[in-house]
Amino acid sequence: MDFKAVFAALETVCEDTITALGGPPDSPYGNVANRLVTSMKEIQEHGRALVPVISGFTAVYHHYDFDAQTPGNGYRTLVKVLQSCLLHIIHKGRYIASSCHGAFFRADHNACEMEAYCKALCQLRALLYLAQRLLHDNGHGQLYSLQDGNLSQKFVQEYTSMHKACFYGRCLGFQYSPALRPFLQTVVISMVSYGETYGKQQSGIGMAALSLLTSGKYVIDPELRGAEFERITQNLDLQFWKSFWNLTESGLITGFNRIASNPVQVNLTLTLPPVPLRLPLASDPSLFTTVSPPLAQWGPGPVDMRLISYALREGQDSEELLAFSRTQPPPISLSLVPWPQRQPLSPWLLIHFHGGGFVAQTSKSHENYLRSWSKDLGVPILSVDYSLSPEAPFPRALEECFYAYCWALKNCHLLGSTAERVCLAGDSAGGNLCITVSMKAISCGIRVPDGIMTAYPATLLTTDASPSRLLTLIDPLLPLGVLAKCLNAYAGVESQTVQRAVGTGTLSSLGRDTALLLSDLTQGASNWIQSFLDPMRTTGRAGSPSVVEKRSPSNETQRTSPHTSPPTSGDPTDYPDGFEPLRSNCLATIHQSSCPIIKNPFVSPLLAPNNLLRGLPPVHIVASALDALLDDSVMFAKKLRDMDQPVSLTVVEDLPHGFLSLSQFSKETEVASNICVQRMREVFQEQTPPPSLHKCPKFERKPGPSG
Repeated sequence: MDFKAVFAALETVCEDTITALGGPPDSPYGNVANRLVTSMKEIQEHGRALVPVISGFTAVYHHYDFDAQTPGNGYRTLVKVLQSCLLHIIHKGRYIASSCHGAFFRADHNACEMEAYCKALCQLRALLYLAQRLLHDNGHGQLYSLQDGNLSQKFVQEYTSMHKACFYGRCLGFQYSPALRPFLQTVVISMVSYGETYGKQQSGIGMAALSLLTSGKYVIDPELRGAEFERITQNLDLQFWKSFWNLTESGLITGFNRIASNPVQVNLTLTLPPVPLRLPLASDPSLFTTVSPPLAQWGPGPVDMRLISYALREGQDSEELLAFSRTQPPPISLSLVPWPQRQPLSPWLLIHFHGGGFVAQTSKSHENYLRSWSKDLGVPILSVDYSLSPEAPFPRALEECFYAYCWALKNCHLLGSTAERVCLAGDSAGGNLCITVSMKAISCGIRVPDGIMTAYPATLLTTDASPSRLLTLIDPLLPLGVLAKCLNAYAGVESQTVQRAVGTGTLSSLGRDTALLLSDLTQGASNWIQSFLDPMRTTGRAGSPSVVEKRSPSNETQRTSPHTSPPTSGDPTDYPDGFEPLRSNCLATIHQSSCPIIKNPFVSPLLAPNNLLRGLPPVHIVASALDALLDDSVMFAKKLRDMDQPVSLTVVEDLPHGFLSLSQFSKETEVASNICVQRMREVFQEQTPPPSLHKCPKFERKPGPSG
């Protein structure tokens, strides 16, 4: 939709709503009507101020695209997010103007809705002013300010003090596909509820059950939910984040996922012993090189993997492979037929590195879409369970993934493949590892994979500012505080131990948890009832302050309205006279690491010199227009293209970071996952795609019901 038409519609709606509510002083809604009128006047002011700003962006943002057929970059995204916010306001405003005198009009509810979107619009206006600064200071076509430390510092400084709760309450997920909003609401409610029990002496399943029962107040009070989520993510405890996301590893959740996903005949967990491998050189197969086992942090250690195959193939049930199994007896699934027929070796092999910010999850969390991939592609998949940070910082994960890749090349016959064509695939952190493993193969002189499919990869592991990274202010799945913690953990800035991490915090003690579940449910039910009787209880809010949030004594008294006096946030001349974004009363502390490791090309491949990237196989990048890491994908694709390296970029619409794990939640995520499958199929079938690929079909968005 033309942005001029959107602003014109906004102006009309504001005038109509103000007129409709401007009745006599003794109108039935009284103060509520005044609140609505005030909000509409503020929205009107923001809209008028943003017209020239958006006009400036739309005139130039095409210069920052990968190519004309692939429109997508952070500047476009910010304009798109603003448009989504304005469309929600227009839709709600029209309903208020036409229904405010009806008998069933919920005045207070609609006033709260409009106030929330007014706050969100104010903060988006601030982000657009920051983006203007980026546009002015960065080079032509450049999305990152890699040489401007002051600009990145300003971005981080603004993030630490800006109010964000409005984006996690009533406005949660307004920018995404409507089908995903219930999921995002569930994630946010679950996290703030889990925060209440985190750190208490309870079992894993027990904490999950208690969190479920104490979540009622966050369902009925969006403002409380937003404030608590902001407080938790402002000064995040990394172990809390790991613990929460590792709930997806629990037997109950993975059991449900397996029921809903495609059945496979092979799902085998493997552990490789740390022994040297001899592989032929790519330039001369008669010569060999030795690949050492992973050594960083704690010396030689095993590497864990998972083999998934829709069909049972030769070698997959061999004694030689089953000797590597982590469980006794080896869990080969033979559920489809009583006596399955072994299929011949596949000419293809897919090696997968999972996402999770380098700090959380395993192949089990990603098993749902891996099962579908194995079926759709007819290929065995080897997914690597690399060691996680901060216990195992760089380069341990890279070493383990590279070792697993080399082992797979040497032992492909055990995996059900001849490895005539090998594709690496990964999302987010796993996408980074796909690229860096290939770079390491080039530097070691061994065979490189035949192609890479990477979804929303992290290619720059710094906190440098870019327009898409401004979205970390509003992204419930990737706030800047979380992103910075993950990057610092992988770089070793927050390394906690030099011993091998045992497990990943998954909930493996299911029997003990079940035994404690009854008492946990009893305590949870009591807290749940109390949450309704006294919604503002502060006992145990989001965990103990020492665990979840490093809270100063002064912060205890700052839990007031975001309209209170803002803290100093830097140069006030960055914003126009008379404008200041809303400020949070719970300030964040984000450590901008100066550690040289983050600029290591095997950590941040966007910074790699050309000689380390030349020789990469075709790289297929599938990114999301609403992902904070979008600019990582665009700039890395541009870098490869400018080197005449084969690369394609696809930008999908309306989806968050991590959409592969949401492939069963909506038609849009399913389509995006299918695009990833198609890119891998092109690698296997030796198709040469054009330098860029069109975006996937955009689904029409229908406004939700009013009320």
